[in-house]
Amino acid sequence: MSYEFTIGPKLPALVDSLVASYHREPRIHHIDQVFLPDRGKIVELLERLVELMYPGLHGRQDLTAHNVSYHIGELLPRIGHLVYQQILRSLCYQAEEREPGSGDGVCRQKARELTMHFLSCLPAIRTQLSGDAQAAYDGDPAALNTDEVILAYPGVLAVTVHRMAQELYKLDVPLMPRIMSEWAHARTGVDIHPGARIGRNFFIDHATGVVIGETTDIGDNVKVYQGVTLGALSFAKDERGRLIRGSKRHPTVEDSVTIYANAIILGGTTVIGKGAVIGGGVFITSSVPAGATVTFTPPELRIRDRSLKARAGDGTAQPLADYNI
Repeated sequence: MSYEFTIGPKLPALVDSLVASYHREPRIHHIDQVFLPDRGKIVELLERLVELMYPGLHGRQDLTAHNVSYHIGELLPRIGHLVYQQILRSLCYQAEEREPGSGDGVCRQKARELTMHFLSCLPAIRTQLSGDAQAAYDGDPAALNTDEVILAYPGVLAVTVHRMAQELYKLDVPLMPRIMSEWAHARTGVDIHPGARIGRNFFIDHATGVVIGETTDIGDNVKVYQGVTLGALSFAKDERGRLIRGSKRHPTVEDSVTIYANAIILGGTTVIGKGAVIGGGVFITSSVPAGATVTFTPPELRIRDRSLKARAGDGTAQPLADYNI
């Protein structure tokens, strides 16, 4: 291959310099190791899974009652192969991290079992997604129908990916669920950790900027708006100052709660009670009782009306009129 630009005689020195940096900074390379999940293949898997979840709406669009079984019969083995390969790579990566030089033999049987478990969960995931799509339509007066929300709404895509990533997270598959959730984050602006537990009929309206942390628990029939954060208030540390992982750090949101735009709710002991309404822009670090409405008193706004310049008898301009609202 020829290049318009060539490095020339400085190439060997530059190569040596970069390779030396690999030895100095081993935390940001993957050299002398065999196994790693393939991000590109995981993205391909997600696209095929979305097609499987919403047949005729994503992917092939000429499906009928007569050919859908044939189509799914072709699609499902492709999905199964992708799932198996990436679970296998993820498990072997983890094994190699724990014991350098370990092979993939011990991982293959476990990968087969986890793949079949995941595939068997797909019908139940579709049932969940049907409720989520209906919640999106019911919760947005601008929506034409559930087809529109499935085709166009970023919040629906984010929740779709989360439902599948969460199943892999529950199976303790390393890396793969987070790669899935961060692909959705990049596509939609919604950051849902795959560990978050989310109930039925969940809707994220407008979507952008929503953050839902790993140990968040969300009940059924919950609706949140753009910019909402369900985050950690603080991080517990051990005696050496290292973060203690796995503790409950994020809020619990009970059934039928509505959280309006840019609300921030923090803390593992914070519980938002059933049916509560959290107003836009509030900052909450303690529990809210069931049925409560939380708002804050808006600041005083001053408007200077430039269209009402009063003039004195001599024609000189008077100060602009001020109004407090």
